[in-house]
Amino acid sequence: VMKGHPCKVVDASTSKTGKHGHAKVHMVGLDIFTSKKYEEICPSTHTMQVPIVDRKDYQLLDISDDGFLCLMLDSGDTKED
Repeated sequence: VMKGHPCKVVDASTSKTGKHGHAKVHMVGLDIFTSKKYEEICPSTHTMQVPIVDRKDYQLLDISDDGFLCLMLDSGDTKED
């Protein structure tokens, strides 16, 4: 997670230890939904949040007049959202 957005890290590099004793990590990530590029620099000793993403594919069966979707799951069951 970079600046509040779930991202896939596409580049990471580390700098040498500074006068305060911490190496810095420069990370470049792409938002997994919008593909917008985000950059972040943080100390190498800090932890980062990692999003857990589960992708599911549905087959679209119908779109109602009020905007609801009728979807079919892999199991053959239908779902309306």
